[in-house]
Amino acid sequence: MINHISSKENSKISFTAKQLAFCAVSIAIAFVLSNIKLLKLPMGGSITPLSMLVACLPGFFFGPVIGIVTGVAYGLLNLIIDPYILFPAQVIVDYILAFGALGLSGFFAKSKNGLIKGYIVAILGRYAFAVLSGWLFFGEYAPEGWSPLPYSLAYNAIYIFTEAAITIIVLFLPPVRDLMIRLKNMATGN
Repeated sequence: MINHISSKENSKISFTAKQLAFCAVSIAIAFVLSNIKLLKLPMGGSITPLSMLVACLPGFFFGPVIGIVTGVAYGLLNLIIDPYILFPAQVIVDYILAFGALGLSGFFAKSKNGLIKGYIVAILGRYAFAVLSGWLFFGEYAPEGWSPLPYSLAYNAIYIFTEAAITIIVLFLPPVRDLMIRLKNMATGN
């Protein structure tokens, strides 16, 4: 029993070379797409062409652990390239937890319509952390007459759910659906 506990404590997350390559490419493409801003909001946040979808793909391909690790790596890349830091806790919520939530897509990797289900859950996770951050750290920017929580709920919904709606419409297009199946088969060797 002690050896069993000991081995769990020492377990590491490992990527195959193929998984690492797919995750790195996903991060790179998501990062490029995140810098194409269809609409940029004044206090942060923007609508981009499918960047959150691409960031969700590692989870969908390889499961939640690899998806979350890849999401955190993507968040850290965003922190390095374009940091907006008020407090250390805000960095954790905005860059580590919010982007890590994109890996939640992996919980649906094996279910029917798993990419759409996983994408929705991942986006809701990202939204929850964006709202939390807005409420706790950016509440002073709420317009007069708004309390911080309703303002954060509305503000973050504008960009996150607009991009999500566009992405879901795109995912229902037959050529895109076929492409996602082919990519997953290529990534997983099926």
